[in-house]
Amino acid sequence: MFIRTKKSGSYEYLQVVHNERVDGKVKQRVIATLGRKDVLEESGQLDGLASSCARFAKRVAVLDAYRKGHHEPAEAVRFGPPLVFERLWRELGIGAVLEDVLEGRKFEFPVERAVFLTALHRLFDPGSDRAAEKWATDYAIEGADGLQLHHLYRAMAWLGEELPAGRQRGRTPFAPRTVKDRVEEGLFRRRRDLFTSLRLVFFDTTSIYFHGEGGETLGERGHSKDKRPDLKQMVVGAVVDQDGRPVCCEMWPGNTSDVKSFLPVIDRLRSRFGVQQVCVVGDRGMISKDTVEAIKEERPGTSFILGARMRRVKEVREEVLSRAGRYREVRGEGEEGKAPAPLKVKEVWVEDRRYIVALNEEQARKDRADREAIAASLREKLRRGEKALIGNKGYRKYVKATGEGRFELDEEKLEAEARFDGKWVLRTDTDLDAAQVALRYKDLWMVEDLFRTVKSVLRTRPVYHSSDEAIRGHVFCSFLAMTMLRELLGRIEARGERVQWQELRHQLDALQHVTIRTDGKAFRLRTEVRGEAHKAVRAAGVAPGPVVKQCSQEEQTA
Repeated sequence: MFIRTKKSGSYEYLQVVHNERVDGKVKQRVIATLGRKDVLEESGQLDGLASSCARFAKRVAVLDAYRKGHHEPAEAVRFGPPLVFERLWRELGIGAVLEDVLEGRKFEFPVERAVFLTALHRLFDPGSDRAAEKWATDYAIEGADGLQLHHLYRAMAWLGEELPAGRQRGRTPFAPRTVKDRVEEGLFRRRRDLFTSLRLVFFDTTSIYFHGEGGETLGERGHSKDKRPDLKQMVVGAVVDQDGRPVCCEMWPGNTSDVKSFLPVIDRLRSRFGVQQVCVVGDRGMISKDTVEAIKEERPGTSFILGARMRRVKEVREEVLSRAGRYREVRGEGEEGKAPAPLKVKEVWVEDRRYIVALNEEQARKDRADREAIAASLREKLRRGEKALIGNKGYRKYVKATGEGRFELDEEKLEAEARFDGKWVLRTDTDLDAAQVALRYKDLWMVEDLFRTVKSVLRTRPVYHSSDEAIRGHVFCSFLAMTMLRELLGRIEARGERVQWQELRHQLDALQHVTIRTDGKAFRLRTEVRGEAHKAVRAAGVAPGPVVKQCSQEEQTA
């Protein structure tokens, strides 16, 4: 039931209308005509009617009073992140798989809830378990009220716990089978109806170094990709399928060479998930050419996608980037700034070597603007004879010496740099479509972003997770967080919508239930769901609940 206006001649009339279904169609039935709108407004009768109705609409009155600042909230709790990700957690079967693996174990606290809390915390406010315990007090996470810090520690240690000797088949020489392996395999079985087998997986690694204890055997000194050879480190591998869905993560000591680690892990992937082909993804600095050749020679069916160093590799710089050819659009430029980055690709062959050139025109414009700003600043500084900026690495590459301590702008270098604007180049031996090559490479970037949050925690002194078991569990929770995030973003994209995770995270995190008390009663108010948060709520298939709800006696007591 609602009020609408109806125009008749030069006047507007207010009518009370009711929607009713007739023969399967919704029709509006006029219950009463209140009178001319201008007369009702001038006489004050409209305000009187609204005030009279408000006496019987307590919820509306409470909401209006709160918005005007007449009521102070008794408490406020955030509900957006648990609302959306609890649904994904259950529909992906993560909670059910954890309960299956937990069968027969006697814990005095809900381990599944502790793992969910930790994974959710990793998405919205990455930090240690100590930080997660404090963070959770502001959120309406079902079943997590009694969880304490030592429960989170124990849950992490359980996930990384080694399986009994009889369940170690398929282990590698440097990494045992653990509880988290059973969880990954259980999740894969749940969605195997959609994928009879994994035709192709993409595998990438990153390293994490430690301050303090840093694990018993995981923390070892080795070749440091983070340029910290003085510290112990571990290596983490992430595996995603051909559609970008996370499959599993692998962990091994930091002193294991690429070849020694990749060969057993590739065998392990095939035995665990029936993988037909493994594609190693990474950068030249992470995976050497010799490593790739060794893997291909000893493990047929293994291919690669490697990020090329555009400025350092002569073939890429002079051959690949100079080739003419039309780009194919993968993702267009969005009308909103929140849309995912646009992407165009083209394929370039140099003899028998296949390259994929990817272009982000938004980034190209930014690169060009940044370079022009640097050039303008340098011209002005050099004109005034100031040479301090020459020592700046970002500036120095655009300046050349002319003798007798004089410098000038290198216009040729500026022009040459333009060819790199907004581009990145991949070398691959796969027969995948160029767009899929570029997108899978970016999927591994997303994994790296999430594991970067783990790095920030494990680099913090002191390291509270000093055992191998707890560290494995801590890293695995980032994998679970990644699994939920990938599912949500995929559902949003399937609806034809686009979001930026940083903005979506902020808007979901802002959703609150505010409790106020008036006239001996308690009411729960919900903040408005809008923008990116609304897209997430719809994609997850959840309802945020009423804007105003009177609390029951049990809720008030609680």
